[in-house]
Amino acid sequence: MAEEIINRVSQSKLVTFDLEDHYMPGKRVALDIADWLYEGIILKEKDFRTQVESHHWPDYQDAYVALYCSSDAIIPGWAYMLVSTRLQPFARKIVVGSLEDLETSLYQGVIESLDVSHLEGKPVIIKGCSNKPVPPNAYIWATNKIQQVAKSVMYGEACSSVPLVKRK
Repeated sequence: MAEEIINRVSQSKLVTFDLEDHYMPGKRVALDIADWLYEGIILKEKDFRTQVESHHWPDYQDAYVALYCSSDAIIPGWAYMLVSTRLQPFARKIVVGSLEDLETSLYQGVIESLDVSHLEGKPVIIKGCSNKPVPPNAYIWATNKIQQVAKSVMYGEACSSVPLVKRK
């Protein structure tokens, strides 16, 4: 006679924290300003301002925007600031850097404002796999925030987790 298989994971008090659940939906756009430079490497203020003024900014409505320059040009800080003044009425968030930098910034804001009081005294596993782009820093910030209240913090899946923190 075979014994009944018991799913101990589903019966445990283990709480799974999935960073993917905190992904901010919306369009992500990388805006390369290299094409607005003279010969792709020199920023001429007058020409740059003309490019900025003639750009179609409503295309960025409700988008998350990462400003960058793909050429090896030295870009003064005011150039990104000028572009951001035109983006501001349309974009949800603007950063200088890559799409990963943008995602990192979005997650930082989410995690900083996250209420983790429901995890008080519980064993928590931070889910490791995701289908959405979760930056590495988000895992660190989540761990640091959750460990302040949780009984224990692990990483991975319930069947193969790595212990990180355990309170005595």
